[in-house]
Amino acid sequence: MAVAERGPGLTTQAPAEEYPHAVNVGPIGRLGRFTATHFRAVLVGWVVLALALGFFAPRVETALSGAGWETTGSQSVQARQLINQNFHGLSSYALMTVIYSPSRTVEDPAFRSVVANVERTLRADPAVKSVVAPSPGASISRDGHTAIVQAGAARSSNGMVKAAENLKGKLAALSASGVQVHLTGASGMWSDFNTANRNAMMKSEVISWPVTLGILLLAFGSLVAAGLPLMLTMVGLASAAGLLYLGTLVMPISIWAMNFALMFALALGIDYALFVVHRFRGALFGHHLSPADATAVTMDTAGKAVLFSGITVLISLSAVMLVPSPAFRSMSLGIMFAVVFVLAATLTLLPAVLARIGPKVDKLALPWAHSGEHRSARFAAWGERLWRQPVRWGIVAAAVLIGLALPVTQLKTAMPSIKVVPTADASYIGYQQVQRAFGPGATGPLQIVTPAATAATVARTAQADRGIAALMPTQTANGYALITAIPKQDPSNPAVGQTIDRLRSELPKGALVGGAVVENHDLQAALSAKTPLVIGVVLALGFILLLIALQAPLLAAVGVLTNLLATGAAFGVAKWIFQDGALHSLLGFQSQGFLDAWGPVFFFAMIFAISMDYTVFLLSAAKEHWDHTHNPREAMVGAVAHSGRVIFAAGAVMVAVFFTFALSGPLPPKEMGIILGVAVLLDAALIRLLLLPVLLRLMGKWAWYLPRWAHRVLPDVTFGHA
Repeated sequence: MAVAERGPGLTTQAPAEEYPHAVNVGPIGRLGRFTATHFRAVLVGWVVLALALGFFAPRVETALSGAGWETTGSQSVQARQLINQNFHGLSSYALMTVIYSPSRTVEDPAFRSVVANVERTLRADPAVKSVVAPSPGASISRDGHTAIVQAGAARSSNGMVKAAENLKGKLAALSASGVQVHLTGASGMWSDFNTANRNAMMKSEVISWPVTLGILLLAFGSLVAAGLPLMLTMVGLASAAGLLYLGTLVMPISIWAMNFALMFALALGIDYALFVVHRFRGALFGHHLSPADATAVTMDTAGKAVLFSGITVLISLSAVMLVPSPAFRSMSLGIMFAVVFVLAATLTLLPAVLARIGPKVDKLALPWAHSGEHRSARFAAWGERLWRQPVRWGIVAAAVLIGLALPVTQLKTAMPSIKVVPTADASYIGYQQVQRAFGPGATGPLQIVTPAATAATVARTAQADRGIAALMPTQTANGYALITAIPKQDPSNPAVGQTIDRLRSELPKGALVGGAVVENHDLQAALSAKTPLVIGVVLALGFILLLIALQAPLLAAVGVLTNLLATGAAFGVAKWIFQDGALHSLLGFQSQGFLDAWGPVFFFAMIFAISMDYTVFLLSAAKEHWDHTHNPREAMVGAVAHSGRVIFAAGAVMVAVFFTFALSGPLPPKEMGIILGVAVLLDAALIRLLLLPVLLRLMGKWAWYLPRWAHRVLPDVTFGHA
């Protein structure tokens, strides 16, 4: 007679025929049974870990850095370091304070008083190495209504962004008598952008949680079952946030790491929990297993699929590490932390809780709580329809996806412009004031560092270039010369990049071209160079993992190629919205005429990782049915019937989460939310629930063909239980 636990302190005897003898399972199933029978130990372990790391979580927002958007070892970074050492810190991250009055000039006592107060405030800050007062012909406009005070950087780029965060309010408060004060430049811009981005993420998080709970409640029909994915997400996110803070003690970590970790913890935590809880309810209510056996069976099937999915996600994100940029590497690291904790909680904490609550998983149930727990009749009927008419449905799905993907061939990318900053922020206003007073290129000066002996040659070469509007007076120190060249175009104009490349090819050896716009140019070049490598690595490793999981080379290749098709379609939509400016008024953004340069490489890895979730869920169910029946029809229809509901619900949650992030804040989060949301929508609706089942139908038994030599090489992986 088996004993079924009904909750803490409550047990009830179940009829022997309902709970058969313990089932035989593999290693992941045995882990599930261990957690099911050691609930207290698992719970205490997770509580201790979550509390220990969660203690540091509230500090993570202030500890994360705001910069790091550079290419490690690039010429522009070398130039910045030399300028900081030899020219009073007046490099790309120096603070630029704009003083402007429509009615007063620099000769006016009220204007001069504001300038003096600005200089005094800057000198008092420990992040400032030097202060350069406004001077005629260089930092005072011809009409005298605009002046610029520069403050040299005494800290790293991340430190200067934090300094800008602390100073911008103090400087703005110095505005008086019709004289305005605005902090701008690279440090000011990143500070304003990070603030807007953080506020947007907080707003989106507030919106997304109730939306997510509502969708989960509809999917599960039970408040208890719907709450489990959120529990998993919160534990994973709190632990990841604490670990991120500890990571900042060792290395700078971008604030974006937390943003992306939040999104991935929410998305993957819900995905994994949906799959596991769905299979647990099927085993518990559909097969009448004991809670411990139901947990073991669930982890032997769904848990194994989750493990493969998690490994694939980690591999996809680790490929981003190939981009030599601190911001990219730390963002990837932050997401990987979140994935590791969510995956660990899914494989240990979730099965322990499920076994403990047992039948109470359907507590506070809605009328449809027991519908489709084991095999959805609705999705089984859909699978049968696809089996009967594969060509008709396959052509429709392929036509839509290919049509959406075609515009990606005209996709343009560039580094973010000032348009990513809210128009009411100080850095945006100051940027516009500088351009009106000094010309469009004044906000993106090129800083050329060269040995003093070649300064005259460098100056002549720069002056003669067709892309240069003017040169500032040459500065010399410690055997080096600093020549500041003002381009003719706005920093986001592609012509500025061409000017940088020309100067580098024409200047004498030893001359280094730097400046904020050049650092962006170098990062864009590194992204362009590494994107094919990242995509290739992700595709290759994704294929290998699918091959190991499915034991079917053709099916693994189809899984990878359909992921690629979903990604192409998502970027095609992104080209239409963000490059062409469609829906800009509805979504509330200014089109830059391009997609941010980090989008293709980073979003590709993220989309591929998410798509692999659905691929593994669907095809692991197909393999489970194939291993039991060796019937192509049962493999295809059974996969759709068993996983279709989960994929549909998980896709709905992800789309809702990503689109809420797209509705608020500056442009990059909108790009992220729209691209990821569209990718998930297309992937779940058109690929996993339509095109991939159709391809399974058309391939028949060949989908599962494995050469004899591969049997000896590949490990034996099954998703069924004895």
